[in-house]
Amino acid sequence: MVSISKLKSSSSDNANTQDRTEQTHSSAWKAMLFSSPSQIWKSRISWRITLAVFLTILAVQAVILNFTLKEFENERLFQLREVGRAAIAPLLDTSIKDLLASPISTEKADQLLSTTLVNGFAVYSNQLDLIKTFGEPLALVMLEQESLSKTYRSADGGSYEVVFRANDLQRPFIIVARLDSSNVQGEVFSFVKQTILIMLLMSAFVTSVLMMALGRWLLEPILFMRNNLLAASKDPENPQIPASPYSVSDEIGGAIDLAQKLIHQNADNIKRIKSAAEDKIHKLAYYDKLTGLPNRTLFLQDLTEKMRNSGDEKTMRYAIIAMDLDHFKDINDSMGHNVGDAILRGVGKRLRSAMPERAMVSRTGEDEFAITMPLDTDINSARDVADKVLSVIRAEPFKVFNEEFQIRASVGVSTFPDDAIDPDQVLKNADIALNRAKEEGRDSVKEYSEDFDRAVQQRFQMLRDLRDALEHDQLSLHYQPQLDLNTGKVIGAEALLRWFKPDNSKEGFTFISPADFIPVAEQSGLIVPIGEWVMERACRDAMEWSDKYGYDGRIAINVSGVQFSQSDIVSFTQKVITKTGIDPKRVELEVTESVFMDDIQHTIQVLQNLNSVGVELAIDDFGTGYSSLSYLRQFPIDRLKIDQSFIRNALNNADDAAIAKTIIALGHSLNLKVIAEGAETKEHEEFLLEHNCDEVQGFRYSRPVKAEDFVKFFQEYDGDLTSFDKK
Repeated sequence: MVSISKLKSSSSDNANTQDRTEQTHSSAWKAMLFSSPSQIWKSRISWRITLAVFLTILAVQAVILNFTLKEFENERLFQLREVGRAAIAPLLDTSIKDLLASPISTEKADQLLSTTLVNGFAVYSNQLDLIKTFGEPLALVMLEQESLSKTYRSADGGSYEVVFRANDLQRPFIIVARLDSSNVQGEVFSFVKQTILIMLLMSAFVTSVLMMALGRWLLEPILFMRNNLLAASKDPENPQIPASPYSVSDEIGGAIDLAQKLIHQNADNIKRIKSAAEDKIHKLAYYDKLTGLPNRTLFLQDLTEKMRNSGDEKTMRYAIIAMDLDHFKDINDSMGHNVGDAILRGVGKRLRSAMPERAMVSRTGEDEFAITMPLDTDINSARDVADKVLSVIRAEPFKVFNEEFQIRASVGVSTFPDDAIDPDQVLKNADIALNRAKEEGRDSVKEYSEDFDRAVQQRFQMLRDLRDALEHDQLSLHYQPQLDLNTGKVIGAEALLRWFKPDNSKEGFTFISPADFIPVAEQSGLIVPIGEWVMERACRDAMEWSDKYGYDGRIAINVSGVQFSQSDIVSFTQKVITKTGIDPKRVELEVTESVFMDDIQHTIQVLQNLNSVGVELAIDDFGTGYSSLSYLRQFPIDRLKIDQSFIRNALNNADDAAIAKTIIALGHSLNLKVIAEGAETKEHEEFLLEHNCDEVQGFRYSRPVKAEDFVKFFQEYDGDLTSFDKK
């Protein structure tokens, strides 16, 4: 086509406008052809095809390798077996008549073991009586006739055990031999390496040949079509595209011709398409694409309009329902988004069909729906609407891809104008009620109450105050002594966080319970910097007591689950130990049992890293969660800490006493120390002594006290446990 165009472009001087147009198109086509090789290898589709072909060939060859590899290995093992048989058979003494005597002498056995691949063997009679064993112990034991057909290969592939029957040895004996098969692994590796190299070379060659053919017959026409489309995209109403040099009788040429016709049709219809696009944009802006329901924007607009029109003499009341599917994320994660999307469509359809026309049903979030429903004489309670919504979801399982899913939902309710008159606020109130429903167990309805809003505001205020407390050094540590029950000696102290918030009261502060502010800190992530402050402060105090008063006990520091899973606790612990100079053996990190079981592999890795730092590790509140013993024995921990609830109730509750005794026995069986917290009376102490508990802490000995009071306790206490009987 290029040479024909050149002839046309060099014809007579009376060429008309048609000739000049064809010349222009021909020049453009010529330039495209010369640049096509580089364009082909710059195009993404070229690389995708290349990669697909290459990987397909590799996959086919890999399948073949998979079949041949096992055959190759079995062949090498068979050869190894024959070598072993050839080494053993000549050594059998043919003159032995006693079938219960070894046919191989000790000298020959030693020679066999030292000069051949045989590392060990056992001689059996035909009746499977063990006569004698030589060399390394064997895994195969001949107990029954079925055992004669067995082989055994060690996990590392270094040895291979086989059975030589009487017909293999031409003697009435059975020999189980352990052969050195370490070379087989190397031969298999060499075979795989060589095969893979051949596979790569063959794949590369076939792919290159295929790509040259595809480039000539497929990719060049596609690039021509692409250039047409690019030109059309720059000026869709007046596209400047050259005539196609490809025959319409060819499949690709026909496709190019069709594409050019469509480009021109697109230019003719551009105004109509623009109008349709605007309509589509409007729909996308106000409707949910998945369910077809109004989205949050349209829902609020409609709610605003309804409330604006409710300003007449008789104000119309509306129920505002916020609904959230319970544990929907679990369905998405386990079953895939296709299933999740199908359920969302089903929920939307079910809600829309169950609600009257005057109700507005919308999808306001991933698995969140909102409903506006006028309250008239038939339905005069927002709670009635919410109960109906919940019953619609519960009515029957959702069937997706022949699977049934029983979906549950949490529902929050607010009423206009009873709970708010602002559209955003009344929906926010429904969301607050929804959150309360989820917090209290899900699958329920909660009506908005001002108390809910106050609780939310109080949490936010506590979080702000807690940030200020951390910044202005309002937090402090108290310490509770830990004693050895056998010697009475003070062996440690648990650091406990305290917050005395300054105020204008008579005392000058208000005590904030850790039970109130720790959950807020954990939910916000603020527990990470707080926990780091606690660790550094506790280690500094322990070093000060050591330097000034000779205290050499450990310091026990609680680690939040958020710290354990989200922060780099290992590197920070190492940093604190280096910074304060404390012996890592004097630092004990306590993590609650439930945190240990959240992510077993992560837990094991972090614990091993902390163990390598040198600190001691303890499971706090042991017995209140669920621990698998198969994992527990893998944790490099030093101590189990019995939850105080079991100790306090052990004297009057047989179940709690049994749990406490079991934990002590379990800890000792795992070579762990066991410490009990919550010992308040001498009877508690006697119970723990009776059942051999190692360590203890509790109000019987001391409440958590300030650092200076702990020093005073340490200095004045003489190590006599009976001295606490006078208190």
